[in-house]
Amino acid sequence: MTSAFDPQPTLTGDLLVVRPLRADDWDAMFAAASDPLIWEQHPSPDRYTESAFREYFDGGLARGMAFSFVDRATGAIIGSSRYYEPNTDRSEIEIGWTFIARPYWGGAYNREAKALMLEHAFRWFDTVVFWVAENNQRSRRAMLKIGGVLRDGIVSREISGNKPYVVFEIRRNDWQARQQENGRPQ
Repeated sequence: MTSAFDPQPTLTGDLLVVRPLRADDWDAMFAAASDPLIWEQHPSPDRYTESAFREYFDGGLARGMAFSFVDRATGAIIGSSRYYEPNTDRSEIEIGWTFIARPYWGGAYNREAKALMLEHAFRWFDTVVFWVAENNQRSRRAMLKIGGVLRDGIVSREISGNKPYVVFEIRRNDWQARQQENGRPQ
């Protein structure tokens, strides 16, 4: 792989445009995120509040690897995700910090957003990891739906308040085989 990783491309699917987060996304992004039920199983269950969401939003802007999910049918911002901690030595990167507004729950939008981000990441990395709060059953089910494999153990990290997490991984070769099995182009 000869070029440097592009941490904020614009990725277009059938349902979504996954594009770089911008400062002027604040109002629409906060509106999408201000539902307490989105965050009820999250390690930061108060993220629906303006002050907690502002920290999340500003952190995404500062790191330069965050995205807005834009519904292609309406042009509305419906969620966000980001790449985190690219590690070229291990050929691994994280996708995380994801949320989607409740009207878009149920799989298709999350699945497409993750597929777009995975396909992009796999141009540079062999493995993509996803940190999921230990008790977040909704996110655990979503990870299994897209082919995530649970790693052994419980982990924590300071940036997340040392709360307990599990880690799922998807390896490039497994992802590509799954896409072929499902008749999807790579």
